[in-house]
Amino acid sequence: MKLTFVSNYINHHQIPVSNELYRQLGENYRFIQTEPMEEERVKMGWQDETGKRPYLLQYEEYPEDCRRLIGDSDMVVFGGTDEECYIQERLRAGRPVLRYSERIYKSGQWKAVSPRGLRRKYLDHTRYRKSSVYLLCSGGYVASDFHLVRAYPGKMLKWGYFPETRRYEDVESLLGKHEERSVSLMWAGRFLDWKHPEMPVLLAEYLKKKGYEFHLSIAGGGEMEEEMHRMVSEKGLEDVITLCGYLKPSRIREMMEKTSVYLFTSDYKEGWGVVLNEAMNSGCAVLASHAIGAAPFLIEHGKNGCIYESGNFQDMTAKAEKLMADVSYRKRLGKGAYEKIITEWNAENAADRLLKIAEAICAGAADGREKPAKGEQAAATDISGIYADGPCSRAEIIAPGKMYRYLMKKGAEGR
Repeated sequence: MKLTFVSNYINHHQIPVSNELYRQLGENYRFIQTEPMEEERVKMGWQDETGKRPYLLQYEEYPEDCRRLIGDSDMVVFGGTDEECYIQERLRAGRPVLRYSERIYKSGQWKAVSPRGLRRKYLDHTRYRKSSVYLLCSGGYVASDFHLVRAYPGKMLKWGYFPETRRYEDVESLLGKHEERSVSLMWAGRFLDWKHPEMPVLLAEYLKKKGYEFHLSIAGGGEMEEEMHRMVSEKGLEDVITLCGYLKPSRIREMMEKTSVYLFTSDYKEGWGVVLNEAMNSGCAVLASHAIGAAPFLIEHGKNGCIYESGNFQDMTAKAEKLMADVSYRKRLGKGAYEKIITEWNAENAADRLLKIAEAICAGAADGREKPAKGEQAAATDISGIYADGPCSRAEIIAPGKMYRYLMKKGAEGR
């Protein structure tokens, strides 16, 4: 199997999967980077991996080699860039492609009515609905978005981002943080309006008035930084909140390992949200907005995390209070979160499943069909039932407006 991954640039969310694919495939795996990393990401502590990974190729440096790889590989995984030119020749040749994508309607599905937008979606996606082109959905709302434009019927699979997975020898010691008298809370991210960094501040104000003993660490910075400092000061929360500024990803993980409750407050514009993987891997009891792309795939409400209705502060505070008051509940959720990552949502499992999916597609699910002639599209192989859950399992089509009730019902049924 020769597999090539094409994206704008590689980052620490994708490196573990790439490392595993390279371990299994060796020289038959390549990651083609089409552009340099954004300066803002570098300032946040993300590393430019150019020249550091044996499988990494820069398209600008080796355009002919990259074009040849994209055309000749058994499978190409493509996403993370709006520029379609990289795979057009492969699509015209009828070769299979696994696309990956976050939401296309993060600002609202009403945008699906735009004639210009629909034409673009038809050219890039819908016209391949019966072809050997599949979609890896990086988030719980992706399938619903693409369903609106009638793309990838029966060909949408769960996917996401897979940061480093840490396996602890003494898990009970890790979970001991939940038994501390003063509950440690944490929030991390850029201070953007759609990430709602004001929500943890408002929650801290509420919990302080209720008399709970806790401390909240907020890591990050950005356009709302001045407002955040003002809020903490005006509300007199300096004794229970520390604004840490931007921290390196490694430092964020260290803090998570000592944090009992992780708060994740983004709305629908959070396509995935890799801090959820990291917080769960660190054994945190997570309180997350249902609108976050990763939440429907990773969190089973009441089993390995807690979901509140995005924008509903009353729902958030009620579930936060349960976490604050019940040590055994926090510990149970933290343990379930850790197990979810190390047994299912990790790079090793994702890479292994991706290869098996790619092999099934290339083999036509062993049904004896011949490869298409040049210029013809290969018929789609049914791969939606290979895995029951987790990476590469079938992505369910659930409208954003129905997701919260669906997750609450699913959580109740699972208990």
